[in-house]
Amino acid sequence: METIALAEVAAVLADPSRASMCLALLDGRAWTVGELASSAGIAASTASAHVVKLREAGFVASVKQGRHSYVRITDPRVAELIEHLAQHAAHRPVTGLKTSVRVRRLEFARTCYDHLAGTVGVALRDGMLGAGLVDTASGLTLTGHGRAVLGELGIEVAEGGRRPLLRECLDWTERREHLAGAVPAAVLSRAVEAGWLSRDPSRAVRVLPAASAPFALLGVDLPALAA
Repeated sequence: METIALAEVAAVLADPSRASMCLALLDGRAWTVGELASSAGIAASTASAHVVKLREAGFVASVKQGRHSYVRITDPRVAELIEHLAQHAAHRPVTGLKTSVRVRRLEFARTCYDHLAGTVGVALRDGMLGAGLVDTASGLTLTGHGRAVLGELGIEVAEGGRRPLLRECLDWTERREHLAGAVPAAVLSRAVEAGWLSRDPSRAVRVLPAASAPFALLGVDLPALAA
């Protein structure tokens, strides 16, 4: 039964269009079927059929807001599954200047569902640990100093839910862990809102000049990373 279940899950992503749609959804936002169709280069009717298959497999959920309907990844576990499967695709040779530039940008900074990944994501984990904002003595925990720094930066962390504040997520380009959970999700949300970072449709994240000072408080030397 486990073999059959695994084959069924793999079949969901075996279609290039469905795989493309899932990769687009990894940015953590809710997309319309039309937007997903455009990202995959297919007709809206075809995208709708793919969304049905993805929903039946538990990969996506539909969200309604007024008269509009959106699609988003079901939960962080599904996002991580897709992110890790993408690791295998990364081993293929890069062809063309445009593709190589896009790959380099994704390797440097990208979204992994709703938190930072890539070189910047791993540096954020290392920086917060080094600055004493996060402690590993009894698992990953946010220290009192960490809470104070987050508060100073206007980063509000939702607590009390089932989602952990912090946990490690293996970064498929760096082959090291970056941080996942409510805290790094709040960091990314605040960084985009404050104009420290900007998100591209390709999942790449642009580091803006205004990010240097706040990220330094998080223990990250952004100019050194970009050098």
